Amino acid sequence: MATGTAARTAGTAGTASTARTTTAVAAAAAAAAAAEVGAGAAAFGSRRAGARGGRLRRTVLAALVAAAVVVPVSAAASGHAPAPAAVVFAEDVSPQSRYAANRANLTEAIRMAEDADRAGRADRLRAMAAAGTAQFLTFDGRGRGRAVEVFGDLETAERIAVLVPGSDTTLDTYERFRSGAASLQQRLRAGHQRSAVVAWLGYDTPGTVSTTVLTAGRADDAAAGLGPFLNRLASMAAPGARLSLLCHSYGSVVCARTATGPAVGDVVLFGSPGTGAGSVRELPTTARVWAGRGGADWIAGVPHVRLGGLGFGTDPVDPAFGARAFAAGAGGHSDYLKPGTRSLDALAAIVLGAPPVEEAGHA
Repeated sequence: MATGTAARTAGTAGTASTARTTTAVAAAAAAAAAAEVGAGAAAFGSRRAGARGGRLRRTVLAALVAAAVVVPVSAAASGHAPAPAAVVFAEDVSPQSRYAANRANLTEAIRMAEDADRAGRADRLRAMAAAGTAQFLTFDGRGRGRAVEVFGDLETAERIAVLVPGSDTTLDTYERFRSGAASLQQRLRAGHQRSAVVAWLGYDTPGTVSTTVLTAGRADDAAAGLGPFLNRLASMAAPGARLSLLCHSYGSVVCARTATGPAVGDVVLFGSPGTGAGSVRELPTTARVWAGRGGADWIAGVPHVRLGGLGFGTDPVDPAFGARAFAAGAGGHSDYLKPGTRSLDALAAIVLGAPPVEEAGHA
């Protein structure tokens, strides 16, 4: 094995194919699972003020109608896509050994998808393999999939951005998530060479067209994994490295439930439907909390109510929430990390510790 630490594969199925998988992956090293971008709803119908039932109906309809009108981004479902079990690492395994193990796992996942005539999934996994240079701390190709990918040199990084995506982010839609992470890394390197971006698809994101996107259930599960991951990540980076948690759309619901340690200096909510919290004071973090929304982001039309476990309450860009407001430009819901945008400049400035341009009327 590439590392002296023993690695085990989990959940072998007993078939000849799985046996081959276990051998191939164990020979490289070890790993586990994690990650998500985009979620939402837009404004719908009636302005009638009044009964709680009417408000609840508007909340549900706003989300579902928006999901139907905004073209769904999920690719063909791959709920039963074959793949090897994720590799399990001991705590002290180095990032380089994890990368090697997960490249082997990814290669085997491609082979299994081809053998099962899942050409679409195989093609998407080949794109993720990035000619053998991809750096995955975690990769699990089963079902909708999970992945945690590093852009840059994690072990020397002094500034690290952790991206948490929103709804409908899976291995079948991973390329859009990856392109945003790569764009942010390029922008960060222009201001500070020793920087890195971690694309954290460490959870099962809700579907945009689903009732789960209106509740915090998936976010609670994700937060239970994200908090410990952030602690481990800090130990892999340069001493004293500062982490920033960048949370898009439903990802902001995840971050609002994640307990962060002292290494996390900033939590940034963008394109957020709300967090379920009434104010920054309710969040389990001592980090600075920022919020921004693009001028053309349809999520501005989401009703900011919370009734019976549905909806996420106070708008994070509302001054009453108490977040620091940054100027996110004129872009739409999927534009925050596009090269050349005001939002990308602002996010990079926050990660690098430089004050971004704040929205007019906010301190």
